[in-house]
Amino acid sequence: MTEPSATEPSAAAPSATEPAAAPPATEPSAVPPVPAAEGRATVELPRMPAAGALYRRALLGAFPGTGSRRSTEPPPVRLVVSGVPVDLDHLADYDRVCGFRLADRLPPTYPHVMGFPLALRLMTAPEFPVPLTGVVHVANRITVHRPVAVGETLDFEAYAENLRPHDRGRQLDVVLVGSVDGEEVWRGVSTYLSRERRGGGGERRDRGAEAVRPAASATWRLTPRVGTDYARVSGDHNPIHTSRLGARLFGFPRPIAHGMWSKARCLAALENRLPDAFTVAVAFKLPVPLPSTVAFSATPAGEGWDFALHDARTPRPHLTGTVR
Repeated sequence: MTEPSATEPSAAAPSATEPAAAPPATEPSAVPPVPAAEGRATVELPRMPAAGALYRRALLGAFPGTGSRRSTEPPPVRLVVSGVPVDLDHLADYDRVCGFRLADRLPPTYPHVMGFPLALRLMTAPEFPVPLTGVVHVANRITVHRPVAVGETLDFEAYAENLRPHDRGRQLDVVLVGSVDGEEVWRGVSTYLSRERRGGGGERRDRGAEAVRPAASATWRLTPRVGTDYARVSGDHNPIHTSRLGARLFGFPRPIAHGMWSKARCLAALENRLPDAFTVAVAFKLPVPLPSTVAFSATPAGEGWDFALHDARTPRPHLTGTVR
């Protein structure tokens, strides 16, 4: 799933590079649900789900007549996986792709990659109120309560909430929480827009058409490898990021960068100026075509930062964000 455009769906179809279908035994069997304090049942999985199998499930759910089980509300469950270690080789690869320095603490966006298969499992359930195919990732907010050391083991939980109308359909939030020894250390909230023929009459998404480009702090030349490299480290093999043909099937003349890569790259540029605890919120505006040249800008805002990613030649914004 990526930043929005007027025509972009979130492709649930795996690319040609995605591993072959896993046998049924690789899909974790859930422990029977137990009541949760927030009115959600807790479903414990023995291990993190395989993303490839979940994308195939989403693709099958896109066929006519397969969405009849969808609920009108977010599912009253939270999915949990405990004891997820950090793969140091994978972390080093992620750092290289996104521009972070090798360090003894996790980049603020890395737990999103670690726990995203759990959120994907939630979103590909037959009863999820909106189909994964066609949703647009319009915003992401991450709260880092304290630095997470690379040697710590995380417990993840995922749930959905706040289904609400939008002028182009419906929006909802998918929450991913990372904890260490019962202490919440990291929280991510991704907002998705399900585009529907009849809008819900709710809030309108600001596409930033009147934006004025701020002075650039850095200019980055992006090659198509941005899409293929981030697909490798994130597990998101959506072909609109990795294949010219795949991009054309969804209305794009060439591949586009992952929205969460754009956020991670901006935070890597601010890495030495981030506090130990903070919240970073971004709105995904327009896709970043590959190849292209983009301009990064950052200005102090009190004790935090305002930042943005723009087309290097125009005021067209790809991403706007704040650190507080």
